[in-house]
Amino acid sequence: MDSTHQKVSASSKAKRKTYTPLSAAIDVEACFSMLEGRWKLVILFHLFGGQIQRFSDLERRVTGISQKMLAQQLRQLEADGIVERTVHQQVPPKVDYRMTAWGQELCPALDAMLKWAELRESHNLSR
Repeated sequence: MDSTHQKVSASSKAKRKTYTPLSAAIDVEACFSMLEGRWKLVILFHLFGGQIQRFSDLERRVTGISQKMLAQQLRQLEADGIVERTVHQQVPPKVDYRMTAWGQELCPALDAMLKWAELRESHNLSR
């Protein structure tokens, strides 16, 4: 993302959108609101890389989460277009979850945030 003091620009394959500092802040805040919640990021890290997880697998892997909360967080991620839910018509019913292509685009952004967090640690050590 290129930035100047007056405008911030983001490029995409389809079109180029130009942001003001206010509109950039609003759009980033909207992104953060899609990811807020105690469990959403943990769930996403279990789904990155094209992994497909059944509900019961996620329930086992995300320790400490209740079934109700897992279902709620997955519904919100699905409603936001980050996660795709597939119901297989069989008995007993099988439901699995995977990242959408758009959701998978979060991976580099979250990796960048992890690197940014590591920088904080190194800056605190140098004081």
